[in-house]
Amino acid sequence: MNKLIITFKHIFSIEELRGRILNTLLFIAFFRLGSYVVLPGVDATKLTQAGDGGLFGLLNMFSGGALSNASVFALGIMPYISASIAIQLLTIALPYFQKMQKDGESGRKKLNQITRYLTIFVTAAQGFTYLQVTIPSEAIMVDPWFFRLYGVAILIGGTMLCMWLGEKITDKGIGNGISMLIMIGIVSRFPSSILQEAGSRGMSGALMFVIEIIALFFVVMGAIMVTQAVRRIPVQYAKQVAGSKMSVGGERQYIPLKLNASGVMPIIFAQALMFIPGLVAQSFAEKSEFASSVAQAFGDFTTWQYNALFASLIIVFTFFYTAISINPTQISDDMKRGGGFVPGVKPGEDTSSFIANILDRITLPGAFMLSAIAILPAVANLFGVTRGFASFFGGTSLLILVGVVLDTLQQIESYLLMRKYEGLMQSGRVKGRSEVITR
Repeated sequence: MNKLIITFKHIFSIEELRGRILNTLLFIAFFRLGSYVVLPGVDATKLTQAGDGGLFGLLNMFSGGALSNASVFALGIMPYISASIAIQLLTIALPYFQKMQKDGESGRKKLNQITRYLTIFVTAAQGFTYLQVTIPSEAIMVDPWFFRLYGVAILIGGTMLCMWLGEKITDKGIGNGISMLIMIGIVSRFPSSILQEAGSRGMSGALMFVIEIIALFFVVMGAIMVTQAVRRIPVQYAKQVAGSKMSVGGERQYIPLKLNASGVMPIIFAQALMFIPGLVAQSFAEKSEFASSVAQAFGDFTTWQYNALFASLIIVFTFFYTAISINPTQISDDMKRGGGFVPGVKPGEDTSSFIANILDRITLPGAFMLSAIAILPAVANLFGVTRGFASFFGGTSLLILVGVVLDTLQQIESYLLMRKYEGLMQSGRVKGRSEVITR
């Protein structure tokens, strides 16, 4: 505990880091305040509360409850995430976007601008659907069509403001602005969820509640291990003579391939498709008993049919997203241009095949671990855990929390290490420094 207090003192003793933390807290406070500002013309007392399951429950969790509150930040940052994913897929499928991505800083600026424009159209489409389907007619106090007209405009403004806040957190705060906003939306529901779980257990179930907290701790530790696990491929760089005497290179470095290179995206993709079987079966439920049973099975996220399909989709999307995120051929070409090679493997096509084989071998267990984490909330719910608290036992929420917290801690640690390194250099006690560079 004493060491932790000293670390916090060091953190706030660095002026730049202290300013970035305070800026981040200010932007987060503004974001949370906006999630409680209800759209004009809506009677908040007549709104129906969103469930914790399904796609709507997932989006409501990401927005910190703003979706069910019909707030100006109801759609939050999710339209921007959807637009970013679409642009990322286009950079793989279309040569025009591929060229733009390789044009350096100017190309990235053009892609960011296109993403912003696409975000407006995505928000308009999602906003109209949200106002049409989600908000009950008895809660609208003005003309419905006039409400939808200005409501879509307000939702577009709210999403663009959230996007601006995320960019400001990245520039003026401690980084990872967009992910930080999603994480804050998830964390904001944790206190009410844990209080609800404690209330449902009561005094007679206090022991079970303690067991649940311990189980949650080990689940979080497991998620951290899956997130941080890497397979390091050794790379040897040939020595190069610079000038007449100095020689550089020759050191051994590593290519870190993550066990879970796709992150949380496979779960998000799978979750977005899971409403389709139930929706299709529901349309035939009145004519077919089988369709009715299918609709019932896929309408509950705790059934084995739902989780079997959910886990299968996650495994498929894990391989798909890993394939489009990591290009072994490009890695091999970059190594060859830099004079690097994998010991015992010929440069070029053999190196590309070697990296691809390793990637396939670690992606399979990573996909199974990711699917196991995704269905843990359903398992916890079967043991009597409330749905709100069960969502923190795995799935998208847990992986986002773990990923963002680890990235934020690494950002803070880099400031501390840099400060310590400069102080040692000024003292004159450090005469040399060597390290292993990880690529």
